[in-house]
Amino acid sequence: MILGRHLFLVLLGLVVAVGGLAAPASAATPTVLTLAAPGAYADATTTLALDLRTSTGEPVAGAPVTVERRVAGEWRPVTALTTDAAGHATASVPVSRTPQDNAFRASYAGDTTYAPATGAIDVPVVRRAATVRLQAPKKVVDEQEVTLAVRWATDQGTPVSGTVRLQSRDEGQRRWRRVGSLVTDAEGRAELPVRPRVDTEWRAKVPATAWTRAATSPVRRIDNRPPRTPVTLPAGAPRPRVRLPRQERAVGEGAHVAITAIPDGVWRRMTGRSWRAGCPVGRAGLRLVRVNYWGYDGYRYRGELVAATDAADNMAGALAEMYRRGFPIRAMHRVDRFGWSKRLQGADDYASMAAGNTSAFNCRSVVGRPGVRSPHSYGRALDVNTWENPYHASHGVVPNRYWVSRSHARVAWRSRSHAVVRLMARHGLRWTYGTHDSHHFDVVGGSGRAAARISPRELHPQCDGFVCE
Repeated sequence: MILGRHLFLVLLGLVVAVGGLAAPASAATPTVLTLAAPGAYADATTTLALDLRTSTGEPVAGAPVTVERRVAGEWRPVTALTTDAAGHATASVPVSRTPQDNAFRASYAGDTTYAPATGAIDVPVVRRAATVRLQAPKKVVDEQEVTLAVRWATDQGTPVSGTVRLQSRDEGQRRWRRVGSLVTDAEGRAELPVRPRVDTEWRAKVPATAWTRAATSPVRRIDNRPPRTPVTLPAGAPRPRVRLPRQERAVGEGAHVAITAIPDGVWRRMTGRSWRAGCPVGRAGLRLVRVNYWGYDGYRYRGELVAATDAADNMAGALAEMYRRGFPIRAMHRVDRFGWSKRLQGADDYASMAAGNTSAFNCRSVVGRPGVRSPHSYGRALDVNTWENPYHASHGVVPNRYWVSRSHARVAWRSRSHAVVRLMARHGLRWTYGTHDSHHFDVVGGSGRAAARISPRELHPQCDGFVCE
């Protein structure tokens, strides 16, 4: 009897135990947590709004919620909130300039009644308008350095650090070219030294960043001024009939004379123009003379001509002194630039004179006297500023008649007392024919006084006493 009662109790306990395991437990109500926030400017604040509800839409009131922010890839706590009766809570949070640092999440741990929930949002950054300003001097003397200053900021004046693209274009051109890049500092400032060689326009461009818009500065013009006073010619003076592009700008300091053997490329261009087989001087007897000169516009240029080996020093010395004393030269191209002249059987000296070009060696006939070899064929004659210093040829005055009776203190001479004529004489270059061939000088060696005792017939016997340009 006792045993039976004990067995009943054991079986009853098993039934209760089994019944307990099988009985349903009370589950927590599922919840949904949402986050919302309007976009905002960087460095401003936005309102982070959260809403905690059950899956059926009932608000969860009085719930503690933790808000975190991702910074540099790590989640960091921002604040703790408690939902109100409507299941809402808000917090003001700053907006970073770095989009990746504007990720937020909110977490509800749950309790016996409500299940845990998490919500997340990326707050968009609204780009601010930006301004970029470029400061530059209004003018600069050629070859001098000036500084361009850039200031990049928002429309509120907040400095922006980043890369600025600097662009320029020569005045009159349409296409902008990239000059370089500047990186602004914490104050949004950067500087760049430049040496503009012509009149130029400049602007700065900044790209859109994560928090600012793209912008372009107003255009700034820099007027490039010549180092020397340009030549002033009479109002009625004609311009050369042949227009030449500007030569390359000067290199180095001063006249920067360079006398070399004739390079291969130069010789190829000379052959068939200023030199041909049968000329009295060959390649070995010629030298290329390069020298800086002052142009009529007051700027420094790099000119070149070909001269006989034993005359190159004289010509280079005279041209260097012209540079030092500021006597301008209109142009100084090798005469082969003007092509072959059937009329002259050499490079086209008519075109060279019509361009006002200064040149030396040219194996050709005398202008106006076909078949008579010119002194220039020997590389010992130098023509200077041919447009303003005409030549009386057998068929008339070339290249123009306007300058026959006119002189100019800087570029045209009608007397042996002119400073340029005296200068040439000091370097052994004689003004052989005077006003009959104003631009022509011959290297005769020795001092100016020694040169004065040599007659044109002795210099150029092939001309038989005539003017022999």
